[in-house]
Amino acid sequence: MRIVMGAQDCGFGPAAELVAVSRLLTGHERVFVGDDVAGAFARRNADAFDEVHELPETDSASIDRLVESGDLVISVMDADLVIRAAVLGRPAVMVDSLFSFWLLRRPPAAIHRRCASLPLSSVAAADRHLADLSPHERVVAAHLLAAHSVVQNFPGVPERAAEIDSLGTGPEMHLTGPIIDLEGVRGASRDADPGCDLLVNVGGFKNFLLDFDAADDYLRLLHRWIPDLLRDWPRFARVLVCGGPYGPGRERTFTVAGRRADCRLLRQRDLLRRAAAVPDYLLAPGLTALHEAMALGRLPLALPEQHYAHVFTVRRLGGTLFGRTAGRFADVLPDHPVPDDDLAGTAALVRIAGRIHTDDGLYRRFRDTFNQRIEHHLSLGPARRAEGVRELRKVLDGDPLPSVIAKIVPSA
Repeated sequence: MRIVMGAQDCGFGPAAELVAVSRLLTGHERVFVGDDVAGAFARRNADAFDEVHELPETDSASIDRLVESGDLVISVMDADLVIRAAVLGRPAVMVDSLFSFWLLRRPPAAIHRRCASLPLSSVAAADRHLADLSPHERVVAAHLLAAHSVVQNFPGVPERAAEIDSLGTGPEMHLTGPIIDLEGVRGASRDADPGCDLLVNVGGFKNFLLDFDAADDYLRLLHRWIPDLLRDWPRFARVLVCGGPYGPGRERTFTVAGRRADCRLLRQRDLLRRAAAVPDYLLAPGLTALHEAMALGRLPLALPEQHYAHVFTVRRLGGTLFGRTAGRFADVLPDHPVPDDDLAGTAALVRIAGRIHTDDGLYRRFRDTFNQRIEHHLSLGPARRAEGVRELRKVLDGDPLPSVIAKIVPSA
């Protein structure tokens, strides 16, 4: 079977999940199509695919030809790819790790009615038909247009999945546990040399607003803070900062008092290997990275939020040790509101990071409060950290991904 695959261009989470699904389909012809941050991730992990086509959305004709060449389309939160598949008559699987996150102005039944009358004359006509849906509603529309919907468990997901299922003519719903590279996790040894004393995973970073050279206040704050991290914590003599901002030509190194921090973009399995063995681990609170850490038996400390989905994640996990101990910009600016909206909330976080980066007093407060978070995290013994991992696994458990994918693609 020829399977055309793509992922949403928001950080590395969707692309990492696509790689995890693709690695379960080695008996099939796996064709990646995408661009930007998802394309960069696919290229960095090209061994998970048989073909990698980096095509901009503007090259609609080439994307159409690839979709038409496939027997099945698998999309991780890329609504446009599923809509294209519906118009071109290809069955689609919509995979989603943020199913309860999508903010809807109208009920799923109303979105379902809109999908039921989708014109199939052209992709452009379908886009016009769905034009008044918000980006979040468009993702839910893609679920409704798909043959199968695979949703990763999280607070609120079972309830929304049941609501979609109750519509009667929607996709076949599948509730799954972590959408991660399970083989890569199994191959990561805790006894290996991680090559660093502290791993800092900032994720893909880039999304609909954030970029490496625009709306990049978070990165500017991070780069001001890393030398102070080296000054404040002599135990971290070798720090590895990894993520999308540090691809080829963008690597950087900080050195302070004989201690060193290297900023690099790693292949996914190299990241898993290091995360398994490193003594301490900081990460941007994205769900994919968190699930990987859980599978490795590691309780990481969350960095402050880059975008609104991070705020949502930390709030929903607020009753867990991970959620209670997470770094938050509210520690520094408790009265600065973050709207409950993806775009407005992310824009507010950009402004907060910019204020902290440029205001020496606020920066000192940020440095002090996050040092307190680190100190508390380091004080947790192995038993308490293991309890924190078990707590998260209980909240986020679901059917194993391989068994879910095997139900949809039987030879997987």
